[in-house]
Amino acid sequence: MKKAIFLSFVIIGGALVSTKVLNAQIHFNGGRGLNYVHSAWTLDSGFLTVRALTRSFGKVGNFPINGTTEPITIWDVTGRFSVNYGLGRHFELAISPIVYGDTNRGASGINAPDDLFLSLKIGSFGTVGSSLAYGFLLQTRFPTGSLHNIPFEPYSTDHVGWGFTGLSTYSKDPLYPEDATNIHVNLGYWNHNDVGTSLTGGTAPGTQPESMSQELIYGVGIKIPRENFDFSVELYGNKFLQKPPPAAYSREDYVYLSPTVYYKPYRWLAFHIGADFRITNPSDQTDYNLVGSNFPLDPGSQPSYPAWRVNFGTSFTLLPTNVYRVNDRDILMQKAETRRELFEQIIKEQRQTESAEAELERIKQERRRAEKELERLRRILEGQVKRSEFAEEND
Repeated sequence: MKKAIFLSFVIIGGALVSTKVLNAQIHFNGGRGLNYVHSAWTLDSGFLTVRALTRSFGKVGNFPINGTTEPITIWDVTGRFSVNYGLGRHFELAISPIVYGDTNRGASGINAPDDLFLSLKIGSFGTVGSSLAYGFLLQTRFPTGSLHNIPFEPYSTDHVGWGFTGLSTYSKDPLYPEDATNIHVNLGYWNHNDVGTSLTGGTAPGTQPESMSQELIYGVGIKIPRENFDFSVELYGNKFLQKPPPAAYSREDYVYLSPTVYYKPYRWLAFHIGADFRITNPSDQTDYNLVGSNFPLDPGSQPSYPAWRVNFGTSFTLLPTNVYRVNDRDILMQKAETRRELFEQIIKEQRQTESAEAELERIKQERRRAEKELERLRRILEGQVKRSEFAEEND
């Protein structure tokens, strides 16, 4: 067990320190579900998990700078990990710090650490025995980083932001949902709470939000589990309800498609590798005359969001510690225990069905007896009428 715990810390340390290509996404998911699209399931009570995601983009090319064309390297390298804990049957708490953020501004433009996110998931609701579960997510962002409004990253400021997201999940197998194909759908709202902030340090028109920047966030993903490998595809994006000011980077809407492959050498450890592909082609709406010299590229020389990103990471379970020493029989017993209520409900419904069927059969028998009695009375009445007619004719 000690070796397993030590290996876990080595893996997460290597993922966070040695790569230096970690990335952040406002809606990164650290619990059950996919990288970006959250599931409606919460962690079981007492479970503590950690997930790290690394993501990078880079490009070398000739770009127009101040009226001339010069070679320049641009990049997008930031990242985070998330610690999730199951508080109870329907509650899950997550702490997601951004540990590194490169901002394309040289040695002085590195956020380490960057911002911090807290979230509370309230989920795992649904009818017992149903394939459908639902819930919602409450999120808050604390601007603990030194720099904000970073090129090629989602819009952010030095104010506390907040949002909420509705969650729904469908599994093909309601008894063992994570062992079967499952589909997750998210729809949420994010408020940047940015009135009063300055994106350039000045007060010129267009550099400060006149009203709160707000956006809808959405995502849908499907995961196909296998014994040692899982496969998933996610589609996620945003839609600004109130755009950030003209001096902001990333004022445009985006949509990404993200395929991922997961390798599971142990039930408490998984590695995943994938990529994000932008399927929209937004025009650059930033007013670079207001931005100043923070970023040297001329307007229109590069899209606001990377066309692609490579991402990889790891996830593992820290608690409970018995996950490190269970065998196949223990796994089956644990799954059966967690589904006991469902099994009891199925048995209860089966008994109710059998009782209802017995009652229905009794009613049918009563009806048949009543029909026979009515038929007998009808014949008697018909016999009485005939005898009455015969007596009248003889009179």
